[in-house]
Amino acid sequence: MAHHLTTCTFCGVGCGLYLETSGNQITGVYPSMSHPSNHGRICVRGWNVHEVASSPDRLKTPLIRKDGKLQPASWEEAFSFIASRMTEIRDKHGPDALAFLNSPRCSNEETYLLQKLARAVIGTNNVDHGTGVYANNSIPILLDMLGVPATTNSIGELAQSEVIVVDGVDLALQLPTIGGCVLRAKLGGAKLIVIDARRHRVAESADFFLQNKPGTRVWLYGAMAKVIVDRGLMNLPFIHAHCRQYDAFLAKVQQFDLLTAADICGVPAEQIEAAGLAYARAKSAAILYSTGIEVRGARSIQSLINLALLTGNIGKPGGGLFALTEHNNLQGVCDMGMLPDRLPGYASALDSDARERMRSLWGAKSLSSRPGLRSRVILENRAGGKVKGLWLCRYDPVTTASVSDAAATLQQLDLVVVQHLFMTSTAQFAHVVLPLVAFGEEEVTFTSTDRRIQLATKVIEPPAGPRPAWQQFAQLAGKLGADWNYASSADVMEEIRQAVPIYSGASHENLAQDYGRQWPCTKSKPLGTTRLYAEGITGRPFKFVPVPRLVVTARAPEEFPMSLVFGQSLYYWHRNVLIQHSETLKRELRVLLLDYPEGFVEINDADAKQLEIRDGARIRLVAPQGSALTAARVTGEVRPGTVCVPYFVGQVAQQILGKAPVELGTRGKPAYVRLEKA
Repeated sequence: MAHHLTTCTFCGVGCGLYLETSGNQITGVYPSMSHPSNHGRICVRGWNVHEVASSPDRLKTPLIRKDGKLQPASWEEAFSFIASRMTEIRDKHGPDALAFLNSPRCSNEETYLLQKLARAVIGTNNVDHGTGVYANNSIPILLDMLGVPATTNSIGELAQSEVIVVDGVDLALQLPTIGGCVLRAKLGGAKLIVIDARRHRVAESADFFLQNKPGTRVWLYGAMAKVIVDRGLMNLPFIHAHCRQYDAFLAKVQQFDLLTAADICGVPAEQIEAAGLAYARAKSAAILYSTGIEVRGARSIQSLINLALLTGNIGKPGGGLFALTEHNNLQGVCDMGMLPDRLPGYASALDSDARERMRSLWGAKSLSSRPGLRSRVILENRAGGKVKGLWLCRYDPVTTASVSDAAATLQQLDLVVVQHLFMTSTAQFAHVVLPLVAFGEEEVTFTSTDRRIQLATKVIEPPAGPRPAWQQFAQLAGKLGADWNYASSADVMEEIRQAVPIYSGASHENLAQDYGRQWPCTKSKPLGTTRLYAEGITGRPFKFVPVPRLVVTARAPEEFPMSLVFGQSLYYWHRNVLIQHSETLKRELRVLLLDYPEGFVEINDADAKQLEIRDGARIRLVAPQGSALTAARVTGEVRPGTVCVPYFVGQVAQQILGKAPVELGTRGKPAYVRLEKA
């Protein structure tokens, strides 16, 4: 048996693990004892990640739709067909008639080349990652307020935190290794504040559990800031030396009232006050937050960053902000420029100097100055029919983007190209399907939630047929008239080092040492940066954003007294295409669905008792826009007066809220329903 150190590719923690191989087969996994993110611990997904590569359902050859059916084809035939159809669409409708979406599970190398193909060869900024359908992209907010688009500290530093705030994320379910770090810090003496409409495992251990009503986070954080200001606990030396717009922020904070906020949030005033005081008095306090669109809007992200600035929790060991990414390479795909308004390294795609720099590097004739379309606009078919062709890399929106009717959108397109390991629900609508190599079959890099760029090692040869995605992009670019010469993925990283300044020291050779490097990893700082601003803060780089309180707070109408929430559930993971092709994980994550074979929505025990609804009973959700039949899961995890709809029952959302439910019940716009027995 041979053993190979690599990184897990399931979630954003980036746990270190060893793959065990025998011959040309991965036979097992065990955790790295000394990796700084997981220290010998991995979750059930990590223990079984290797099973995906050995699935008998792997795609082995390209498929082209002929006479209405997908039929095997050669690589040459597939790329000739794609190049011909893309050229035809571009010539007839313009380059913006084509769009390119990928999964946040894609590697840095393949992401970089996909957006380069779109921008330098096709001539469009229509690039985005699939998470944009159901996540609030906090990158522009972080860039505006902190100047950096990422988590400030390392996961391992949570052991040094005196206070940890966990906001809107079920760590035990979504990021178990970080959940373990938080609970061990709690056992070590840290105070734990959990803010969530759901009562989950980590919330059970909290010193302060603020179970707020949906859509009230701005009020909650505003009240905490007001408590800190009233008690004089602001870090004024830090604010005066390093922040701007403090006076404007202070004027808005004075509008918040603790008792009013408590009434609006549904959280006792004394709990809000105690949590605010605990956070302000800590020598180092960390905020871990979900960027999920079901949890928050932009103002709530601004509010929590304001709180960190108010107390000076930037640049401290154990302090800072953790923008948690559930997908393993969400940070990396953003770093690589898979955003419609940002080039690699986060320069604006609308900035002429930035475009010229990238044009020169790529040897392109020109780069488009037109803003690109976001994934939500494309998949919800809100582009007015402008998009005629769509490329999807490792992305299955028909299954995962349940808040949009992706299937209906795909059926209207002239060209759909899907790259994947398996025949997904999305691939059923494709004109061309291209097979990919799997985990352990190529050497590429991923960037985890704490900016750690890690090398995923090639430990076995892929089966005959599938090819690496980056290699496919290079071959297609050649068909379209470009001259791309990449002998290996390491060559792609060499170009990334030139395109993305914070990656300039991140060669494959450098990343193979230790446990990767955290960016900024530059030529002058090849060991990387474990904590942003650790070496001191110069000038006034940070910015408060005055967040006003809502003038009118929506209240549930009498006819529809229950608040509606969309979110994650343990059951959600069973829909993941990788889970579906791991026999162990499929068994583990489907077992609870035996009680609810058609899905469910969650209601509180007290609400169920009052309405005389038992667990598993058929119920009807009624909203002003429509209604839906489903089953009730009765649980104390959700607060009274709330109905939680997991993502994987997207048809329920569409039935009660219309075709674009993401506009209601999410992003801070409350939606209300009533429950009826079916």
